[in-house]
Amino acid sequence: MPDYSLSHLDQLEAEAIFILRETAAQFENPALLFSGGKDSIVMAHLAAKAFWPSRLPFPLVHVDTGHNFAETMTYRDEFVEKINARLVVGSVQESIDKGRVVEEKGVNASRNRAQIITLLDTIEEHQFDAALGGGRRDEEKARAKERFFSHRDDFGQWDPKNQRPELWNLFNGRMHQGENFRVFPLSNFTEMDVWMYMKREGIVLPSLYYAHERDCVIRNGTILAVSEFVQPRDGEEVKNMRIRFRTMGDATITGAVESDADTIEKIIDEVAAARQTERGNRADDKRSETAMEDRKKEGYF
Repeated sequence: MPDYSLSHLDQLEAEAIFILRETAAQFENPALLFSGGKDSIVMAHLAAKAFWPSRLPFPLVHVDTGHNFAETMTYRDEFVEKINARLVVGSVQESIDKGRVVEEKGVNASRNRAQIITLLDTIEEHQFDAALGGGRRDEEKARAKERFFSHRDDFGQWDPKNQRPELWNLFNGRMHQGENFRVFPLSNFTEMDVWMYMKREGIVLPSLYYAHERDCVIRNGTILAVSEFVQPRDGEEVKNMRIRFRTMGDATITGAVESDADTIEKIIDEVAAARQTERGNRADDKRSETAMEDRKKEGYF
């Protein structure tokens, strides 16, 4: 007798594809936020499966801070060409040049918060009414509060106390003029699920996710890779370390972990034994206890 049971990865895939198709059905002009990180790569892969053999019915949107790893940018361009997607780029540097954003100053300055204005301007310029994001509920406590369909007001702000119920997989995408939604198809994935799914699907990732040798400094307990954006300060020692990155962001804030995991099988074993979340080494999340939620309320991803 045939076995019609689904593995948990099959169930998560089916759920994500359903959300992606529901987004395309309910909204007139959605977009997929693409950072070149593993979650956005998996989401784009799922979108390609959801609408195959057609081209993606929405563009990929990348908010470029100008402080990205070179490997991420190379991967982004190759990936977009591979899946024949449209790419929309919002530039934080352009927002700064126009006076829309004031760049942070000081020793721990970051462009992470500046992305908010650039993202909201990009959404308004292209009249996107929904932005698909790769956020997962296991990542961080603020993201655990998100619904699949997360409403944003006409200022792009998120109110965690005003979330719509989502009973029986019924999603309410109704909104007033000027409002929009963020949609999170990977909400129920965990970090382990993402890696197991990538292994099953044979998804290629940027080399930064795998163990490699790199010059680093340890700053406030976070391992930062030395680059044109991160230079050693007085008293800091540059060490050549074998590291990898569990999450992807600006070079100025994305902390690495010491690791010998240079294959996806080794990474899965490492994740299974980890006792710190993947965002535990993100300098932007260490600024305050509610750093992520504060940014999301202002319009962050």
